[in-house]
Formats: sequence, structure tokens, C-alpha cells
Amino acid sequence: MNIAVDLATVWAFIIAFAVFVYVVMDGFDLGLGILFPLFPEKHDRDVIMNSVAPVWDGNETWLVLGGGGLMAAFPLAYAVLMPALYTPMIVMLLGLVFRGVAFEFRWRTTKAQNRWDIAFFGGSLLATLAQGIALGAILQGVHVEGRHYAGGWWDWLTPFSILTGVSLVIGYSLLGATWLVMKTEGELRDRAYHLSWIFLLAMLGAIGAVSIATPFLHVEYTHRWFAWPNVLLTAQVPITVAVITVLLLRSLANKYDYQPFFLALALFALSYAGLGISMYPYIVPQSITIWQAAAPANSQLFMLFGVAVLIPLILGYTAWAYWVFRGKVKPESGYH
Repeated sequence: MNIAVDLATVWAFIIAFAVFVYVVMDGFDLGLGILFPLFPEKHDRDVIMNSVAPVWDGNETWLVLGGGGLMAAFPLAYAVLMPALYTPMIVMLLGLVFRGVAFEFRWRTTKAQNRWDIAFFGGSLLATLAQGIALGAILQGVHVEGRHYAGGWWDWLTPFSILTGVSLVIGYSLLGATWLVMKTEGELRDRAYHLSWIFLLAMLGAIGAVSIATPFLHVEYTHRWFAWPNVLLTAQVPITVAVITVLLLRSLANKYDYQPFFLALALFALSYAGLGISMYPYIVPQSITIWQAAAPANSQLFMLFGVAVLIPLILGYTAWAYWVFRGKVKPESGYH
């Protein structure tokens, strides 16, 4: 019996998976940088850095996989989206470079450490804003004529893209705060609990604002979310968000260590699922589907064998790193 495999759909899920894992892995990392000004004491900042030092530099692996996979598996989409997003992408990369350099250099100096702390915060904030703005720009659609981008240099900058950028800053801050709840002790942990409450409420407001604005971007989004019988499926997303929110509030009220972080990740997963519901099967919303943008089937099949080996390996060593450095970070432990 012959079984037809839709390689374009398979690759769409692989790239979506890579991007989501990047959000999970690097989101709390960027969130810690955004939270840096709220912890002015050097001792607290050292503990914050040490909490992520063993794992932070492997997180961008998934960003490379997502971007490289897009170029290889969907070259038309890559050729259309990159010119539309040059500015936010460049800003994101510069932000990641600044925070990476600052992470290493702040331990090598005493006089200029505060400057590197500012660079760590600024790089984290810029990278997160740029990611959120790029997401908003993609979701609102880009101007395509034929097989190329036909819009302007500043088309990515709109009220909706700014909203998604600010929302991602809030979301990553929540992940960073709940990460500190899980990894730290004492006054630092108590401060992280307080910030988790604040950013959770702010994130709920951001989710609501983006959810309300998205259906007004395109008629297709409205149909996808509210038309019958689609609403039977899509209604499960806000219902589940409400359930997860109640559990997250309860875990913060009871001062649990681990539940807040993983429940915050669940909120991100639901938001990501909502994004998928809105976009699929378009890879460039309302312009290019995954099948129109796909590379030849032989190329996608060849790359699939490599990905089938690499992804389990990357997941394996990542899981091992997190397992080895599990538990609370002690104040006397250091990054060398």
C-alpha cells in the first residue's frame, strides 16, 4: 500500500517546532535580561546570570534551524519575507550579539561591569522587540506581487506590529520571572514571585489585545476563528487559556517553585497554537501557501533524513545539560 506523505506540511511543522523550541529555550533567557534593571544589586545580578550560564549559549541553535530550514525547505517564502523584515531582523541579530558579548565581558571587568549590564539589558530588549515586531508584520501580511516582495522599507512598522512587540517583551519577562522563582532562593525568589504576578496580569492583557486585533487584520482570520463549525475547535484555545491562568494564579498564590514556569510555557504554547490556527496553510499570510513556497520534493526528502538525525541529538544534549544543572542556584556558585 502506498502512503502519500505531504512533505510541505511535514516541513512546516518542523520549522514551527524549531521556532517554538527557540521561544521556550531563549524566551526566559531574554526575559532575564529585560528584568535586569529591576534587580539593581550586583549580588542578585550575579545569581541571575549564573542561573542561565550553563545553557544560554545553546538556545540560538533552534533559531538557526528555523531560519535555515525556512530558506532550504521554503525558498520562495524566505525570498519574500526577508526583504520585508530586513530592519527588525538586523536589529534582532545586533541585540543578540550585544547580549552575548555582555554576558561574557561583565565577568572580566569590575570598572565597566555596569556598562555591560546595560548592554545585556539593551540587547535583550532590542532582540525581543524585534522578534515580536517581525511576528506582527508577518501576521498582518506583506505586499507580494508575483513571486517577490513589493512593499516599502517601513511596512513592517505598524500599530499592530508594535503591539505584538510589546506583548512579547511582557511574555518573555513573565518567563524570566518564573524561571527565577524556580532557580533561586530567599529575597531574590520573593521578588521574582512579585514580578510574576505583575507580568502575568500584563500578559493576559496583551493576549487579549492581540486576540481582539488579529481578526480585524483579514477577513480570513475572522472566518477561521468564528465561522461555524470552526468555532467548535478554536473556542478550545481561550477556554484552555482560562484554565491555565487559574492554575498559574493558584501556583503563585501557593508559592510553588516549578509549576509557575511550566504553566507560563503552556500559555506560550496556546498563544503559538492560536498563531498556527490563524496562518495555516499560508506561510506568507494571504499570499503564499506552504505548497506554493515549497522546495522540490526530492530536496525536502533529502533534508528530512538529516533533520531526523539532528533534532533528536540536539534535544538529547539540551535535555542532558538542563538535567545536569537542575535545582536551585547557590549564591556562592559562579560562572567561570
